[in-house]
Amino acid sequence: MVVTSVQSSPSAYSPASKPSGFQPSAWSLAHATFYGDESASDTMGGACGYGNLFNNGYGKDTAALSSTLYKNGYACGTCYQIRCTGSPECFRGSPITTITATNLCPPNWSEDSNNGGWCNPPRTHFDMSKPAFMKIANWKAGIVPVMYRRVPCMKKGGLRFSFQGNGYWLLVYVMNVGGGGDIGGMWVKGSKTQWISMSHNWGASYQAFTSLGGQGLSFKVMSYTTKQTVVAMNVAPPNWSTGLTYQSSVNFS
Repeated sequence: MVVTSVQSSPSAYSPASKPSGFQPSAWSLAHATFYGDESASDTMGGACGYGNLFNNGYGKDTAALSSTLYKNGYACGTCYQIRCTGSPECFRGSPITTITATNLCPPNWSEDSNNGGWCNPPRTHFDMSKPAFMKIANWKAGIVPVMYRRVPCMKKGGLRFSFQGNGYWLLVYVMNVGGGGDIGGMWVKGSKTQWISMSHNWGASYQAFTSLGGQGLSFKVMSYTTKQTVVAMNVAPPNWSTGLTYQSSVNFS
């Protein structure tokens, strides 16, 4: 059975300032484009490392973020409400769609930031999947001004931990993250070890350079935004294997 708890991280904040669950942000201005076609097949993979977005629960409503929003991968998994505004190509009523950040929209310094280099810093930009873009505007517009805000990620079930690596290097992709959707710190504990700090690799992955084979594994995960820490005990059995994904019953609020 998975034993779970939520606790503060003593190195991150004092008990008096223990954060609550993630709250929506204020609305801000940005621009949005789209990539791929109606199938959203071109959104598979991506800089966050989520692999097949359909199989892993992210679906078609996703976006690549400009580096200003992407924050070196710490924004992977964050959720946003987006609505088109100030353009004749916006749909009537300015409908809202909710997307998850799953990719990076890299800078294109060969193009002017206001004419093709839409994701060049310091621009805040969403390169949405075409199905998500088509919920807010006429896709023939190409690019539209939008209003956006961070919102809590509503997930079913617990955090998922996808294992890669080898006998001396454990690489873990964290998926299905609720609350703020983001990960700012992570620790692993073998059944024969104390808590071991993991370093950020890229996207939504964290790594530990240690031998943990033959041990049951538990994880402690800290939200990048709220600093809330979730502990999931006994996530993987002693005979765990790379290439598999293990699910806990705990998530962020």
